Formats: sequence, structure tokens, C-alpha cells
Amino acid sequence: MLIVAPLLSCAAPASGETVVGRDARTAVALTVYSGQDLALVRESRRVDLEGGESTLRFEDVPARLDPRTTTLTSVPGDGFTVLEQSYLFDLSSPQALQERWVGRGVELVETDSRLRTRVTQGTLLSTDGGNVYRIGDRIAIGHPGWLFLPPSGDDVFTRPTLRWRVSNTGTAQRTLELSYATGGLSWDADYVVLLGVDDAHADVSAWATLANGSGARFDDAAVVLVAGQVNRTPARAGRVIAMEAAPAAAPPPQAPSPERFSEYYRYAFDRRTSLAESETKQLPLLTVQGVGVDKRYELRSAAYWFRQPMRDRDTRVPVTVTLAVANTAPNHLGRDLPEGTWRVYQADAAGGRQLVGEEHRRQTSKDETALVTLGNATDVIATRTQTDFEKIDVEPFDSESAYEVTLRNEKPAAVTVAVRDQIDGDWQVMESSVPARKADAGTLAFDVPVPAGGEAVLRYRVRVGR
Repeated sequence: MLIVAPLLSCAAPASGETVVGRDARTAVALTVYSGQDLALVRESRRVDLEGGESTLRFEDVPARLDPRTTTLTSVPGDGFTVLEQSYLFDLSSPQALQERWVGRGVELVETDSRLRTRVTQGTLLSTDGGNVYRIGDRIAIGHPGWLFLPPSGDDVFTRPTLRWRVSNTGTAQRTLELSYATGGLSWDADYVVLLGVDDAHADVSAWATLANGSGARFDDAAVVLVAGQVNRTPARAGRVIAMEAAPAAAPPPQAPSPERFSEYYRYAFDRRTSLAESETKQLPLLTVQGVGVDKRYELRSAAYWFRQPMRDRDTRVPVTVTLAVANTAPNHLGRDLPEGTWRVYQADAAGGRQLVGEEHRRQTSKDETALVTLGNATDVIATRTQTDFEKIDVEPFDSESAYEVTLRNEKPAAVTVAVRDQIDGDWQVMESSVPARKADAGTLAFDVPVPAGGEAVLRYRVRVGR
């Protein structure tokens, strides 16, 4: 097997460079956007600068950093000028290193069974599909030994690095403020709903789940979360986005209330936190007890039921169970509820909390209702039968069909099942055993009460047009 053993110096900074690592940080602030793989970072680092022109190297920055969004300023600002800036990140995988040495001289090292070593000088011609070398006047494909990459004089950066050429004509001791946008940081809301035994009340809590895949760690950071979808342009844009990084001062208390910010909501946390590389961390967003909820049962049908004869009789159809949570002030909420996953739990007979359903929901505004689908009912059973279908020629209709829906309730309490039929085109209800209404242009609605331990039958006839 070919083993790459580079003979090059990666760590030592070039002459005249000042290396500023994570240990020089004095403050860091993060603004993380929900579900957009985007964060704005502002950090401060202390440095002693030489007079005149010099090179600064900032290490410990994210691998997902967008270099076009980078800005560097100084406190104090007098006499400090950025002349140029670079983002440097060489992947240190064997393949990436070998590709850099294509066309250059390399050393091929073999060791025999007696541990005798032979070194062959060659030129690396290609790495595509395997290494190809020129050795003397011959071409060699592959090699059984070690591949050494001699020093090239180039710097190899195995960690993401920002480098600036700066001019300093003022004080040597400065605090440099760096801001940039980076991918690899995102957050989402996770809701925990503990449903009471009466199915009418619940305790609701929410956590902001932050995931750090940016390739850097952030210690003792001030965190601001932004809920909402920010429009982003393709990769050519960028510098404007980094101009408003998260401020590090005076966030509100822990478990913050949402604050209106432009067309979005922001959540600022009083307590600073640290995010390691590849870490997922949760911060509290909401804790409310005694929230009124409404468990709903719904039966839906597709439009094709009304366009053709259905030959299967007594078709068993699922009854969907949904938990409705009114986001209103009288219901102890009435605030922005960011997009996220709602998980509903309920205590069983032994007192253990069991998951009864979960769903990812879009953002829910004040005075809206969050509808969380729990699953299909087992004690509310529905069968649906098309009892008649005929073609007619009564403008604007071309067919008429009749249906019978039988609902059986094995629960100890009465329920109401919302029957919702999707119908395309022109349609009209000719007759029904339960009052019908047009929920919208394409939805026929019935609300059918079903007694405890009993059943109810819905019968109706519909004309459907082209």
C-alpha cells in the first residue's frame, strides 16, 4: 500500500507573521438563523502589532467560513489599515496533498525483508485513478512503497486560517474585531407537549437545538437566534450579510421572549454558552403549564372517489388524530412559535411518559393554531362505501354518486369526526343525512358526532362537473 509521508513544515509561521489563536479571544458572539445553515460571528482578539506593514494570521476559524463576508477592524482604529486579506485552507488528506505535488519531484521509498531501504527519485505525473510517475526515461504506474513529498517552499495550512497584510502607524496594543458569515451552524425548535389524562390540557416546553458543524469551536459565546426565512442571494453576494453580526451586550434573561426584529423574531440569551466542534446543544425557549388543547378526529378522501365507480365495498379508511394548540394569550401562549418539531407525550397506567405522536411544523404566529398530527385512531373506526355512481348530462355536471360512511366509536367518551372530501371542478351536494358545508372551493365538510361506544352513519349524494 502506498503511504504518503510529506516532508514539509506546516506549523511554523512565515517570517514576520503574527499568529493570533483562539487563546487571544476576549469575546465572541453568534447570530444563528433557523433552518438556513447560516450564522454571523463577531469575535474580538487582543494582539500586539509591529509598526509599519506586517502579516497577521488568525487561526481557529470555521472551515465553512465565507471569506467574502470577512471584515476586520481595530480598537482603537487610528493608524490601522487592512491592505489585503486571504483565506487559506488546505485539506490535509493524502489525495489532496498528492494533487499539490503533481509535476514535482518526489521520493519513492522501498524497504525489503531485511529492512534495507532504497530511495528512488521520480516525478509525480498524475493522481487520477492512481499515481503515475516518471522514473528516468520510463513511466511507472503505482508503487509498492512509501511516497515522500519533499519541501516545496509553499505554506501548507491544515486548519482554516485567515491572513491579512496590515499597516500600523499607531499604538501597538490593539483589540481586533473580526466578523464573518459561516455555514455549518443552524438551529431548530424542539417542542415537548405533555398531554394530560383528560386530553384537554398540556404542559408545553420548547428548546432551541443548535448544531455546530462549522469546523470551529466557540467558547463563552453570546448567542442570538433569529427565527424566520431570510432571503439569500447566490454565492456572489456576501459582504453585506456580515455587517450586522450579533451584539455581545445586554441580552434579555434566560428562556427569552421573542423580540420583533425587521420581518423576523430574535431570541437573545442572558447566559453565555460554549459550542464545541460537532456538538449539538439545547437552550430553553419556552415553559408553559396548563395550555388548553383540543384532540380532533378527521377522515379525508381524495378527489378520484368522485370521478369513477369504486367497486370495493366497505373500504376501511384511517381516521387521523390531530392535537390543536391555540396560540393565544388566554391560552397562556400568544407569542411567536418558531418552526420546529412538536413531540407529544402522555403518561401511561404505570406513570411512564410515552410518545403518542410528533410532527415538524412551520412557524406559528400569535393567534394561529398549531395542528400536530399524532397518528391514526384505533378506537374510532371508519368504513366508506360508494353506494351509487351514474353518468348524467345535466350542465355543468357529468356524474352523480352516493356514499355511506360508517363511524364506530369504541372510546368511553363521545367524539366528533370531521369528514373532509376533496372534490375537483364544479360540485353540488344533492342530499345528506348530516348538514353539509363548503369549507373551500375544493372541500366538502361534514362534522359527524359519534356517541361513546356507538356508531353514526353519514349518507350523502353529490353531483360533480367536468
